[in-house]
Amino acid sequence: MPSPQHAGSERTRSRIPPAVIATIAGTALLVLLVVVVEPLRSGLGDAVRGDTASLREDLRGLGAGGALILFVLALAHTVIWYPAEILDAAAGFVYGFWVSLPLLMAAWMMNGIVCYLVGRHAARPLLLRWLGEERLSGWERTVDHGGATLLLGVRLVPIVPFSLFSYAAGSARVPIGRFAWTTAIGYLPITATFAYLGSRLEDLSLDDPLLWLGAAVLVVLLLLTRRVARHAGLGAEAGMKEAD
Repeated sequence: MPSPQHAGSERTRSRIPPAVIATIAGTALLVLLVVVVEPLRSGLGDAVRGDTASLREDLRGLGAGGALILFVLALAHTVIWYPAEILDAAAGFVYGFWVSLPLLMAAWMMNGIVCYLVGRHAARPLLLRWLGEERLSGWERTVDHGGATLLLGVRLVPIVPFSLFSYAAGSARVPIGRFAWTTAIGYLPITATFAYLGSRLEDLSLDDPLLWLGAAVLVVLLLLTRRVARHAGLGAEAGMKEAD
Protein backbone atom coordinates (compact mmCIF):
# COMPACT_ATOMS: atom_id res chain seq x y z
CA MET A 1 0.00 0.00 0.00
CA PRO A 2 1.48 3.37 -0.99
CA SER A 3 2.28 5.80 1.82
CA PRO A 4 0.03 8.88 2.31
CA GLN A 5 2.87 11.11 1.16
CA HIS A 6 3.37 9.05 -2.01
CA ALA A 7 -0.37 9.03 -2.69
CA GLY A 8 -0.52 12.79 -2.24
CA SER A 9 2.35 13.20 -4.68
CA GLU A 10 0.54 11.03 -7.22
CA ARG A 11 -2.62 13.11 -6.85
CA THR A 12 -0.63 16.35 -7.29
CA ARG A 13 0.94 15.06 -10.48
CA SER A 14 -2.43 13.96 -11.82
CA ARG A 15 -3.84 17.46 -11.34
CA ILE A 16 -1.28 19.06 -13.65
CA PRO A 17 -2.98 19.49 -17.05
CA PRO A 18 -1.08 18.33 -20.15
CA ALA A 19 -1.18 21.92 -21.46
CA VAL A 20 0.79 23.10 -18.44
CA ILE A 21 3.33 20.31 -18.84
CA ALA A 22 3.68 21.37 -22.48
CA THR A 23 4.09 24.99 -21.36
CA ILE A 24 6.87 24.07 -18.94
CA ALA A 25 8.58 21.97 -21.60
CA GLY A 26 8.21 24.81 -24.08
CA THR A 27 9.76 27.26 -21.62
CA ALA A 28 12.71 24.92 -21.10
CA LEU A 29 13.10 24.63 -24.88
CA LEU A 30 12.95 28.42 -25.14
CA VAL A 31 15.80 28.79 -22.66
CA LEU A 32 17.82 26.27 -24.67
CA LEU A 33 17.14 28.16 -27.90
CA VAL A 34 18.22 31.45 -26.32
CA VAL A 35 21.49 29.83 -25.28
CA VAL A 36 22.13 28.15 -28.63
CA VAL A 37 20.81 30.61 -31.26
CA GLU A 38 23.10 33.62 -31.65
CA PRO A 39 20.50 36.36 -32.46
CA LEU A 40 18.44 35.32 -29.44
CA ARG A 41 21.46 35.13 -27.17
CA SER A 42 22.71 38.50 -28.38
CA GLY A 43 19.31 40.16 -28.06
CA LEU A 44 18.72 38.84 -24.56
CA GLY A 45 22.20 39.90 -23.51
CA ASP A 46 21.50 43.42 -24.77
CA ALA A 47 18.20 43.52 -22.88
CA VAL A 48 19.74 42.29 -19.62
CA ARG A 49 22.57 44.84 -19.91
CA GLY A 50 20.12 47.61 -20.75
CA ASP A 51 21.85 48.23 -24.09
CA THR A 52 18.91 49.63 -26.04
CA ALA A 53 21.03 50.70 -29.01
CA SER A 54 22.45 47.22 -29.61
CA LEU A 55 19.03 45.62 -29.17
CA ARG A 56 17.58 47.99 -31.77
CA GLU A 57 20.32 46.95 -34.20
CA ASP A 58 19.64 43.26 -33.50
CA LEU A 59 15.92 43.66 -34.26
CA ARG A 60 16.45 45.89 -37.28
CA GLY A 61 19.05 43.58 -38.81
CA LEU A 62 16.61 40.65 -38.79
CA GLY A 63 13.87 42.43 -40.73
CA ALA A 64 10.45 40.83 -40.29
CA GLY A 65 12.12 38.06 -38.28
CA GLY A 66 12.81 40.67 -35.62
CA ALA A 67 9.14 40.48 -34.64
CA LEU A 68 9.62 36.79 -33.83
CA ILE A 69 12.71 37.66 -31.79
CA LEU A 70 10.63 40.22 -29.92
CA PHE A 71 8.12 37.53 -28.90
CA VAL A 72 10.89 35.13 -27.89
CA LEU A 73 12.58 37.80 -25.76
CA ALA A 74 9.27 38.59 -24.07
CA LEU A 75 8.78 34.89 -23.33
CA ALA A 76 12.36 34.64 -22.07
CA HIS A 77 11.30 37.13 -19.40
CA THR A 78 9.40 34.26 -17.79
CA VAL A 79 12.71 33.05 -16.34
CA ILE A 80 15.20 35.90 -16.94
CA TRP A 81 13.94 39.21 -15.57
CA TYR A 82 15.27 42.27 -17.33
CA PRO A 83 13.69 45.76 -17.51
CA ALA A 84 10.79 45.36 -19.93
CA GLU A 85 11.00 48.98 -21.08
CA ILE A 86 14.28 48.12 -22.84
CA LEU A 87 12.40 45.83 -25.21
CA ASP A 88 9.48 48.27 -25.49
CA ALA A 89 11.69 51.18 -26.52
CA ALA A 90 13.71 49.09 -28.98
CA ALA A 91 10.55 47.77 -30.64
CA GLY A 92 9.13 51.28 -30.90
CA PHE A 93 12.31 52.48 -32.57
CA VAL A 94 12.42 49.66 -35.12
CA TYR A 95 8.74 49.23 -36.00
CA GLY A 96 7.19 52.57 -35.09
CA PHE A 97 4.58 53.18 -32.44
CA TRP A 98 1.45 51.82 -34.12
CA VAL A 99 3.06 48.56 -35.21
CA SER A 100 5.13 47.96 -32.09
CA LEU A 101 2.37 48.59 -29.54
CA PRO A 102 0.06 45.69 -30.55
CA LEU A 103 3.11 43.43 -31.03
CA LEU A 104 4.39 44.26 -27.55
CA MET A 105 1.02 43.89 -25.86
CA ALA A 106 0.48 40.51 -27.53
CA ALA A 107 3.98 39.40 -26.47
CA TRP A 108 3.57 40.52 -22.84
CA MET A 109 0.09 39.00 -22.62
CA MET A 110 1.52 35.70 -23.87
CA ASN A 111 4.24 35.96 -21.22
CA GLY A 112 1.64 36.70 -18.53
CA ILE A 113 -0.61 33.77 -19.42
CA VAL A 114 2.33 31.34 -19.52
CA CYS A 115 3.55 32.47 -16.09
CA TYR A 116 0.01 32.43 -14.70
CA LEU A 117 -0.60 28.84 -15.82
CA VAL A 118 2.73 27.62 -14.50
CA GLY A 119 2.18 29.47 -11.22
CA ARG A 120 -1.32 28.03 -10.86
CA HIS A 121 -0.43 24.41 -11.54
CA ALA A 122 3.24 23.77 -10.99
CA ALA A 123 5.44 26.61 -9.73
CA ARG A 124 4.34 26.99 -6.11
CA PRO A 125 6.99 24.63 -4.67
CA LEU A 126 9.71 26.62 -6.46
CA LEU A 127 8.23 29.93 -5.31
CA LEU A 128 8.12 28.61 -1.76
CA ARG A 129 11.77 27.65 -1.90
CA TRP A 130 12.79 30.96 -3.43
CA LEU A 131 10.58 33.44 -1.57
CA GLY A 132 9.89 31.53 1.64
CA GLU A 133 6.50 30.44 2.93
CA GLU A 134 5.78 33.62 4.89
CA ARG A 135 6.45 36.01 2.02
CA LEU A 136 4.70 33.90 -0.63
CA SER A 137 1.65 33.35 1.59
CA GLY A 138 1.52 37.08 2.24
CA TRP A 139 1.61 37.84 -1.48
CA GLU A 140 -1.10 35.29 -2.17
CA ARG A 141 -3.36 36.71 0.56
CA THR A 142 -2.79 40.23 -0.73
CA VAL A 143 -3.56 39.28 -4.33
CA ASP A 144 -6.62 37.29 -3.24
CA HIS A 145 -8.07 40.09 -1.10
CA GLY A 146 -7.01 43.03 -3.29
CA GLY A 147 -9.27 42.12 -6.19
CA ALA A 148 -9.16 43.82 -9.58
CA THR A 149 -8.05 47.15 -8.09
CA LEU A 150 -4.82 45.68 -6.78
CA LEU A 151 -4.17 43.72 -9.98
CA LEU A 152 -4.52 46.92 -12.01
CA GLY A 153 -2.36 48.86 -9.57
CA VAL A 154 0.49 46.37 -9.64
CA ARG A 155 0.50 46.39 -13.44
CA LEU A 156 0.40 50.17 -13.59
CA VAL A 157 3.37 50.76 -11.30
CA PRO A 158 6.83 49.13 -11.09
CA ILE A 159 6.55 47.18 -7.84
CA VAL A 160 7.66 43.67 -8.82
CA PRO A 161 8.84 42.08 -12.08
CA PHE A 162 6.04 41.46 -14.58
CA SER A 163 6.60 37.70 -14.71
CA LEU A 164 6.98 37.21 -10.97
CA PHE A 165 3.62 38.79 -10.26
CA SER A 166 2.02 36.61 -12.93
CA TYR A 167 3.39 33.54 -11.15
CA ALA A 168 2.04 34.85 -7.84
CA ALA A 169 -1.39 35.56 -9.34
CA GLY A 170 -1.57 32.03 -10.71
CA SER A 171 -0.46 30.57 -7.39
CA ALA A 172 -3.13 32.66 -5.62
CA ARG A 173 -5.77 31.20 -7.99
CA VAL A 174 -6.91 34.57 -9.33
CA PRO A 175 -9.62 33.90 -11.97
CA ILE A 176 -7.86 33.85 -15.32
CA GLY A 177 -10.38 36.20 -16.93
CA ARG A 178 -9.75 38.85 -14.26
CA PHE A 179 -6.01 38.31 -14.54
CA ALA A 180 -6.10 38.74 -18.33
CA TRP A 181 -8.15 41.93 -18.52
CA THR A 182 -6.38 43.66 -15.64
CA THR A 183 -3.02 42.80 -17.20
CA ALA A 184 -4.08 44.13 -20.61
CA ILE A 185 -5.51 47.39 -19.26
CA GLY A 186 -2.99 47.92 -16.49
CA TYR A 187 0.12 47.29 -18.57
CA LEU A 188 -0.97 49.32 -21.60
CA PRO A 189 0.02 52.84 -20.37
CA ILE A 190 3.65 52.11 -19.52
CA THR A 191 4.11 49.92 -22.62
CA ALA A 192 2.65 52.64 -24.85
CA THR A 193 4.83 55.28 -23.21
CA PHE A 194 8.11 53.48 -23.82
CA ALA A 195 7.09 52.31 -27.29
CA TYR A 196 6.33 55.92 -28.22
CA LEU A 197 9.57 57.23 -26.72
CA GLY A 198 11.45 54.57 -28.67
CA SER A 199 9.66 55.51 -31.88
CA ARG A 200 10.80 59.12 -31.50
CA LEU A 201 14.44 58.52 -30.53
CA GLU A 202 15.75 59.86 -33.84
CA ASP A 203 13.80 63.11 -33.75
CA LEU A 204 12.91 63.84 -30.13
CA SER A 205 11.71 67.39 -29.68
CA LEU A 206 10.74 69.27 -26.55
CA ASP A 207 7.92 70.77 -28.62
CA ASP A 208 6.23 67.38 -28.95
CA PRO A 209 3.17 67.39 -26.64
CA LEU A 210 3.05 63.59 -26.62
CA LEU A 211 6.59 63.53 -25.25
CA TRP A 212 5.47 65.65 -22.32
CA LEU A 213 2.38 63.49 -21.90
CA GLY A 214 4.61 60.41 -21.72
CA ALA A 215 6.83 62.10 -19.14
CA ALA A 216 3.74 63.00 -17.10
CA VAL A 217 2.53 59.39 -17.22
CA LEU A 218 5.89 58.18 -15.90
CA VAL A 219 5.88 60.73 -13.08
CA VAL A 220 2.34 59.77 -12.05
CA LEU A 221 3.23 56.07 -12.09
CA LEU A 222 6.31 56.69 -9.97
CA LEU A 223 4.27 58.70 -7.46
CA LEU A 224 1.75 55.88 -7.27
CA THR A 225 4.39 53.20 -6.77
CA ARG A 226 4.97 53.74 -3.05
CA ARG A 227 1.27 54.03 -2.32
CA VAL A 228 0.37 50.81 -4.12
CA ALA A 229 3.41 49.01 -2.68
CA ARG A 230 2.36 49.96 0.85
CA HIS A 231 -1.18 48.76 0.21
CA ALA A 232 0.06 45.52 -1.30
CA GLY A 233 2.67 44.85 1.33
CA LEU A 234 5.25 44.49 -1.43
CA GLY A 235 7.66 47.30 -0.50
CA ALA A 236 11.39 47.47 -0.69
CA GLU A 237 11.86 44.70 1.86
CA ALA A 238 10.75 42.22 -0.79
CA GLY A 239 13.86 43.10 -2.74
CA MET A 240 12.05 42.72 -6.03
CA LYS A 241 11.70 46.24 -7.38
CA GLU A 242 12.08 46.59 -11.14
CA ALA A 243 11.20 49.31 -13.58
CA ASP A 244 8.73 47.08 -15.31
